Amino acid sequence: MDVNEFAVPEVRWSIVVSNPVTGELVWSLAPDLVLQTASVGKLFLLIEVARQLDAGTLDPAELLTRTADDFVADSGVWHTLQAESLSIVDACALVGAVSDNLATNVLLRRVGLDAVTSMTRSLGFSRSALLDRVRDERRPEHPPTLSRGSAVELAQLVGRLHTGDVVSRPVSDQVLAWMMLNTDLSMVASAFGFDPLAHAGTDRGSRLWNKTGTDSTVRADVGIIEAAAGTYAYAVLANWSESESADGDPRDAVLQRMRLVGHRLRAHLERAELVQPASPR
Repeated sequence: MDVNEFAVPEVRWSIVVSNPVTGELVWSLAPDLVLQTASVGKLFLLIEVARQLDAGTLDPAELLTRTADDFVADSGVWHTLQAESLSIVDACALVGAVSDNLATNVLLRRVGLDAVTSMTRSLGFSRSALLDRVRDERRPEHPPTLSRGSAVELAQLVGRLHTGDVVSRPVSDQVLAWMMLNTDLSMVASAFGFDPLAHAGTDRGSRLWNKTGTDSTVRADVGIIEAAAGTYAYAVLANWSESESADGDPRDAVLQRMRLVGHRLRAHLERAELVQPASPR
C-alpha cells in the first residue's frame, strides 16, 4: 500500500487487510497505531452479551427498560420509538443494524462495563477496548472517547469471529449474525455494491459482515469479506482533529481513500478467482 496515497493533511491512519485463515498480510499502514474508533468498540459489548447468553447467565427474552439516564442522541432508532422496553436480543439487533446508542447504553447498564473490559482482556486485546457508555457530552471526568483500537487488533478480532475463535463458535456466530444486519456500507464496504438494507445472504458470490464507527473527527470500518477466492479481514481507521486541519473538514478525502481500500480488496479477490484452478469435471 502506497503511504503517499493516504497522505491527507492532519489525518492519522491505521490500516490492515489480512487473511484470517492463512495469516497472509495483504496491506498495512501504521497497523499498531491506537486511534479513536467511535462505535466500533460496541463489538466488545456484543461479544460479552453473546457470551453471557451462551453461558445461560442472560435470558435472551429478558426485557430491558430504558431510563432517562440512558437517553442519548444521534445513532439509532430506539430513541424515536414508543416502546419503553426491548428484549436483550432485540436491543443487540439494533446495535448491529444501526449502531443504536440508546440500546448500547441499556445493554451496557445490564451487563456492566467491567465485564466487557474483563472479557476483552481475556481475548488478548490490550490496545482495543470499549471505554465508556455513549454520552452526548464528554466532560473531563469521563473517558476521553467511547472506544479505541488499532487496525492490527481489530482485524484480528473480526478474523477470529469468522474462524469461531472469539470465546466459542456459537458466540462468534451470534456476533456475526448481528454484524450482518449493519446498514452502514458507506466506507470500505461500499465497494462491493451490497444492498445496505438486506445483505444477509451471498451476493455475486460474496458475503459481508462489518461494524463502523463515525464521529466528527473519526471514520472507522472493520469487517470480513468472504468470497470463493478467499476470506479477508479488514480494519481501516482514520482520525483527525478539527483544530489541526488548516484545509477544512477532510472527511470527503478520508471516505474516498476508505472506499479505495474496498475497491482494491474487491479487485484482489477477482484476480485471485481468475487464477484459481478449474474444478475437475
